[in-house]
Amino acid sequence: MNAQRGMGLLGISLLVCITITAQERQANREPITFPLDCAGGDCPLLKGSPQTGGMRGGSVTLKPGESVGWHSTGQHEEALVILHGKGAANIEGQADVPLHEKMLAYIPPDTRHNVTNTGGEILEYVWVVAPVKPPDFKDRGAH
Repeated sequence: MNAQRGMGLLGISLLVCITITAQERQANREPITFPLDCAGGDCPLLKGSPQTGGMRGGSVTLKPGESVGWHSTGQHEEALVILHGKGAANIEGQADVPLHEKMLAYIPPDTRHNVTNTGGEILEYVWVVAPVKPPDFKDRGAH
């Protein structure tokens, strides 16, 4: 019985140490900048925890006619910021959404989609994906 109690206390102590370490890492996050020189395809830049609180992002460069490939947002929402060129957000079961430079497109959670370059020059955009906040999350007025 004492051995079980000792193992239980050891397990709880280990869990507390891991939690404190994770909180310290999260508290010590610093602003980060990245150059957007993606040679082609999808170039992830923000890779989630521990680098961020769950946000991921990157840049994409597509040649005329290329697409990024069908994928789903899952339990995330996605923003596309079109920097250069023309394209289409192909949304499963819906009409294509035209994209052009200086535009932001929002893709909701659980949405299967693709992005295709429909123009005659390079399509460049930045994508940002973040976990959907729980229903009881209190917005603290960021931005």
